[in-house]
Amino acid sequence: MRLVFLDVDGTLVGPRGVPACAWEAIEEAKAEGVRFSLVTGRPGRGAALRYARRLDPTGLHIFESGAVVLALGQDLHTPPALPFHVEALPEGAAKEAVRLGRRLGLLLEAYTADGGFYVEGEDPILDAHQALLDLKAEEEDLLSLTGLVRLQVLLRPEDPLEDFLEALPEELAPHLAESPKMPGVRFLSLTKRGVSKRTAAERVAQAYGVSLEEAAMVGDGENDLELLRAVGLGVAMGNAPLSVQKAARWVAPPVEACGLREALRWIGGKIP
Repeated sequence: MRLVFLDVDGTLVGPRGVPACAWEAIEEAKAEGVRFSLVTGRPGRGAALRYARRLDPTGLHIFESGAVVLALGQDLHTPPALPFHVEALPEGAAKEAVRLGRRLGLLLEAYTADGGFYVEGEDPILDAHQALLDLKAEEEDLLSLTGLVRLQVLLRPEDPLEDFLEALPEELAPHLAESPKMPGVRFLSLTKRGVSKRTAAERVAQAYGVSLEEAAMVGDGENDLELLRAVGLGVAMGNAPLSVQKAARWVAPPVEACGLREALRWIGGKIP
């Protein structure tokens, strides 16, 4: 496989961050000619951008659940990365989703293609997520924002997820994910309908001159399912839900047990 897509939370990042063995395995694969592309729901700033630069400092990387693809430049000290492709949210549908979230008492975040990160109100969960991203959000009336590429709901166990999804505008696509560093919280990303990690990965693969059949993907979340099924070799982490494991060609150990190292060894044909 010439191209490997890597998820972040639960794949590259575990409860204690990125294991050293993961970076060692990535460098070994790169020395053998493998190219990596980060594919995450996180924004292209903070910790996620640092991970992308370490994976491939001059490559294409996927953020915002597929709504943004960034092209990194030669100069690692010159932010920001250049947008390669952007899919904005339909403005009317985005505002409707914000109003719905407010009515249901949900914790909301909003993101723009230029790296803007916004929240409404204060909550320890919002603060914890900012610490995870290594980004400070600006407090703003989300209805006043334009040019959004993604909305996100930080779901607590008691939050009415089904009520929200049932009333969600059809122009928006939901993507569920979790992070081992924030147990008990689920992340519901909203992108434009038809936008996903898979659609963005198709653009990246095409730019590199390969098909998704010639690429591999390592992931652990429900928002990885579509891409795991589309690539030639899909690997699920051992900490992934059963539905994700069943969709994969191979299941690696959990992230904290050097699962990414084993996944890359299998992709490289070093494990039968």
